[in-house]
Amino acid sequence: MRDRRLNELAALLLNHSVKLKDKEKILIRGHLNAKPLMTELIDEAYKLGAYPYIELMDDEISKHLALGYEREQLDTSAKWIKSIYEDIDAAIIVYGEENDAELAEVPAEKHKLRGEVMKESTSFLVNNRRWVLLNYPTKGLAQKAGMSTSRFEEYFLNVCTVDYESMYTAMQPLKDLMEKTDKVRIVSPGTDLTFSIKGISAIPCAGENNIPDGEIYTAPVRQSVNGIVSFNTPCPYQGTTFRDVSLTFKDGKIVEAHADQADKINEILDTDEGARYAGEFAIGVNPKITEPMGDILFDEKICGSIHFTPGEAYEVADNGNRSSVHWDMVLIQRPEYGGGEIYFDDVLIRKNGYFVLPELEGLNPDKLK
Repeated sequence: MRDRRLNELAALLLNHSVKLKDKEKILIRGHLNAKPLMTELIDEAYKLGAYPYIELMDDEISKHLALGYEREQLDTSAKWIKSIYEDIDAAIIVYGEENDAELAEVPAEKHKLRGEVMKESTSFLVNNRRWVLLNYPTKGLAQKAGMSTSRFEEYFLNVCTVDYESMYTAMQPLKDLMEKTDKVRIVSPGTDLTFSIKGISAIPCAGENNIPDGEIYTAPVRQSVNGIVSFNTPCPYQGTTFRDVSLTFKDGKIVEAHADQADKINEILDTDEGARYAGEFAIGVNPKITEPMGDILFDEKICGSIHFTPGEAYEVADNGNRSSVHWDMVLIQRPEYGGGEIYFDDVLIRKNGYFVLPELEGLNPDKLK
């Protein structure tokens, strides 16, 4: 893949997302098949007077390592990784996935062990360094999207390079409203969920930590969630894609979980105590992402969607929930997906994926570019 927009994307990642400065150190971690973008990132980092460092990933090698994980081994890796994070100023992580099921045969207890041991280093990066994640347009990702490789490359560059500055501005009224709101109600076919977001920050996401981007998130008060939510998109996690997922909450806790793989979803939700509580509630607004493809970096940004997340809360929008799990699950509320409403303190704010309050209309897909 060679396209001048790769250079534009590299510049966006360095200047807008991580705001790299002269003499700063940046870790560029990626799969080898993302080399065209990684080389652009190296060249652009040098132009800024910064120091790039490279770390390559390979899913097949990771699988073989994971099959034999032991705590002592992972403790050493975690120390090394955290020392790298302490030394850098920023990180860009470029996934070049070819097979999203590569890690599916890794036993759940190995995933759990790695999540527990690596949690401290990952949290350090997330909460103390500038960082951004993105996917590279591989054939595997194109297949997930149901597109030819060339069509997906075009789609990828279009959705990744929206006008994030205008999006950020349009998000401010929703941020203000969320931070004044106590009770939220989500209604859709198979869904009637209520919870409080009182006192928890709302975070606009417009290209800083994810590319593509386009969501604003907060967290539910930990024990306030009640009702049922049914997700109408695929829910991938740890190499397995779950379908027809529904979760029933009582006083914050998931007391029932159903999916096409019921035993496995409950095994994940039993990873630790926090996995059965929600750590994030978010609203998706990217006007160029309209259909699910089973990749969460894209799907959670779908315009007219919400996502609700069992597991870890982010410290910037913290409800106190701690877990080695963070599993974003997406519900689309546009009419072709069954429709739905969002209410804030009993006031309708979005119907069938379209904001109805005048101050929020700037986030509708006909206004965002």
